Amino acid sequence: MTAGPNEAAPRMQERSRARRQALQILYQSDITGASVTEILEGRAYNTEDGEPSEFCRELALGTEERLEAIDEALGATSKHWVVSRMPLVDRNILRLATYEILFADSIPPSVSINEAVEMAKVYGGEDSSRFVNGVLGKIAESAAGEGEDDRDDEGDERTVEDLDG
Repeated sequence: MTAGPNEAAPRMQERSRARRQALQILYQSDITGASVTEILEGRAYNTEDGEPSEFCRELALGTEERLEAIDEALGATSKHWVVSRMPLVDRNILRLATYEILFADSIPPSVSINEAVEMAKVYGGEDSSRFVNGVLGKIAESAAGEGEDDRDDEGDERTVEDLDG
C-alpha cells in the first residue's frame, strides 16, 4: 500500500531535513578533517534539527565511504572545476547528491537533483543552484546511460556490488 498525500508530505519533509543534516555533517568533516563516524559518535554535530535520523546517517556515511568514486565522477563531469577547488558548500551538496544518484537505488535521480538544487539555493552562492543542477544532470545522464549497458547475458540488471568487484 502506498502512502496517501497526507502521509507522503511529512516523510518528504523528514528526508529533506535528513539531507540538510547530512550536508552539515559532510561540510563539517570537510572543514575539520574529522571522519563522519567521529562526528556522529562524538555527537559533534548541530542538533538544531534534532538528532540525525537513520536516513541522515546512511547518506553521510555512504557518501564518505564512496568519496573516491564520487569525486572521480564529479571531476569527470565538471571539466572546468577541480573538485578540491569547488566552493565547500557546493562540493558537499554535489557529493551528497552524487552518492544518491550513483549508489542509492531507491531514490529517483530527479528527487536527488531537486533536493540538491534547493539546498544550493539556500546555502550556496548566487550561481550555485545552476552549477549544481548542471553537474548533477550530467551525472544522472551518464549513470542512466551506463545502466542500459549494465546487464548480464540473461538481461538482468547488475547491481553496484557486481560492478565494484
